[in-house]
Amino acid sequence: MTNTELLKSARDLLLSLHKSLVDFERSLYEGMHGPVTSGQFLNQLLENDDFAWLRKFSTLIVDIDEMFAQKDGFGDEAVDTHLAKLRDLIAMGDDDEDFVTRYQGALQQDLDAAARHGELRRLLS
Repeated sequence: MTNTELLKSARDLLLSLHKSLVDFERSLYEGMHGPVTSGQFLNQLLENDDFAWLRKFSTLIVDIDEMFAQKDGFGDEAVDTHLAKLRDLIAMGDDDEDFVTRYQGALQQDLDAAARHGELRRLLS
């Protein structure tokens, strides 16, 4: 598998992991605040600092998508850079303690997110 193919597969798994994490966070949020519409929860995701840690995933997904959508193409270096960012993200190599705590907590409490995380780690190892 080429690094480009690896990144495409990893991006798809990252998107699935992100969805699992968002679903998990939504269930916690609704458990405390009651049901909300998808639009209301999206506003919370975008504006509420409690969900800032999830933006690291969505930002990386968007960055990867933008790289693949470039009309002039992209180089191996860009692919390698995104793979390194992805590996660092799921290894929780971030100095942001809140991110690490929330990510680890979600993985410990949500089997679906833990499974996606494991798949992604195996793919990238």
